[in-house]
Amino acid sequence: MTKNYVSNKDETVRMFKSDFMEALSRVHPAVPLIVYVPVILYFTYRSVYVFEFSFITILSLVIFGIIVWSFAEYTLHRFVFHFEPKSKLGERIHFIFHGVHHDYPSDSRRLVMPPSVSVPLAILFYFLFEAILGVDLVAPFFIGFLIGYLFYDMTHYAVHHFPIKNKFFLMLKKHHMRHHFLDSKKGFGVSSPVWDDVMDTNFDKTKEDYKEVF
Repeated sequence: MTKNYVSNKDETVRMFKSDFMEALSRVHPAVPLIVYVPVILYFTYRSVYVFEFSFITILSLVIFGIIVWSFAEYTLHRFVFHFEPKSKLGERIHFIFHGVHHDYPSDSRRLVMPPSVSVPLAILFYFLFEAILGVDLVAPFFIGFLIGYLFYDMTHYAVHHFPIKNKFFLMLKKHHMRHHFLDSKKGFGVSSPVWDDVMDTNFDKTKEDYKEVF
């Protein structure tokens, strides 16, 4: 198998001269939970006590939000994080956002998205969805969207660092490891391979190298 990474150890390279910027690029895996669980609880309160939605309405919109997140995850990973610009500045930006993860896939402090990136994206997505759904329906929908995001971030960390035995998560781990070490132009779904099947970017299961166990 072709080696397409710099190091698979829990190490990384310094990206910024500024200590402050360097610190912002590293994050403990618990940080997304600390940031977004209170936000989920806030929108749960609004859904139940402010807008007084029924359980079925909340559940339906939460599930819808999770589905939309899964598509957003696939789209961002494929078309944004793997966009390869030609300019030096573009290459630098690509490396900061995602290239460093492919060079150092087991760096434990650059596996979950730092709040300096995720918070602006969350705000942008929230106002986009509010414009489409309205200030009331967006509350339960955004619960699902954030749950999907947290599942993605925690899954991403787990498949790189946890000794996984559960069949479902082992399937996700193998899928993601193939993206890293077999073909980075396929397997863009981290928390779910569904959109890879829909968009025909899944791995060819008839090939011998697909069977390799990671």
